[in-house]
Amino acid sequence: MVPAEVIQVIGKLGVKGVSRVRCRLLQETDGPKVLIRNVSGPVKPGDILMLKEIELEAETKLTGR
Repeated sequence: MVPAEVIQVIGKLGVKGVSRVRCRLLQETDGPKVLIRNVSGPVKPGDILMLKEIELEAETKLTGR
């Protein structure tokens, strides 16, 4: 698990409480890395997230059914 700090809340997705956030990894291996992730629950800038996977990034557009 890798800690990441929320640096910006980009927006809300739907009615289920999912937010799209920009976060910076705190354990930098190859220099600073910023990811965009979808997060469930309340979140604000400065919060620390524990990410299981750091290779995947949130998709830029949502696909509808």
